[in-house]
Amino acid sequence: MKQIDAGVLSVGYAEAGPPDGPAVILLQGWPYDIQSFVDVSPILAASGYRVIVPYCRGFGTTRFLSSATLRNAQQSTQAVDTIALMDALKIKQATIAGFDWGARTACATAVLWPERVRALVSVSGYLVVNREANKQPLPPEAEFAWWYQYYFATERGRLGYDRNRRDFNELIWKLASPKWNFDDATFERSAAAFDNPDHVSIVIHSYRWRQSLADGEPQYDDLERKLTAATSVAVPTITLEGDANGAPHPDPASYASRFSGKYQHRNIGGGVGHNLPQEAPNDFAQAVVDVDRLLARSESNI
Repeated sequence: MKQIDAGVLSVGYAEAGPPDGPAVILLQGWPYDIQSFVDVSPILAASGYRVIVPYCRGFGTTRFLSSATLRNAQQSTQAVDTIALMDALKIKQATIAGFDWGARTACATAVLWPERVRALVSVSGYLVVNREANKQPLPPEAEFAWWYQYYFATERGRLGYDRNRRDFNELIWKLASPKWNFDDATFERSAAAFDNPDHVSIVIHSYRWRQSLADGEPQYDDLERKLTAATSVAVPTITLEGDANGAPHPDPASYASRFSGKYQHRNIGGGVGHNLPQEAPNDFAQAVVDVDRLLARSESNI
């Protein structure tokens, strides 16, 4: 593990592969950690990529540099964190790949700074949040799937998550990946990341902000407006979806038009759930390699 100051954070990250290789940044989700990419990283490193896998704010060894900084998890903050990390590591451009929170961050970074994103791999497609749209109710069955967001909207939910974060997150793993037979040791390797002192604050703020129950910070207002106004991602993209994803997720047909550059979608079979990089590392790594080929074809047509 390595540590570097980047923006408002001291970021903990793993690195693999040649330092002069094309950069790939792999972004985790909730309630997971960088162990989601434990089998992806060596595949990419062996293919010549410089692989960077950071803990996001509120997880693992990543820490805020100042106690005065708001523990803010609105979506643009994590895109800013990604660019700050790239700057600290002197990475001009990278392929960014992620799932869950990480897919949202990857998409947001590609929208806000397309010149810094070589290509994109996003599990479950275009996940950028529109808070105004989120104010509209969904059909009852869809609302039921978001039960934990409503739980987190309450003080009871915050206390319950703080007190029971390991049991809570293990339950989410089982619900989100019903066919993934992970063992106790696999879960515990990731669960250590939830002991971060800012973990609960970041998780609760993230979900309350999405429901307009918590404010963001004014310095991110312009970025959020750009994300809300954005209609598409222009960089070459491959989206992925597991055939046994038990977490709420959009139908691939609903977001295909959001990707205006070279684009492919892949359905991954075999009982693959929400934590796709850890459940299907070969498929995820292959998407990262193949999206480079989309980029090459795109550049050849210029």
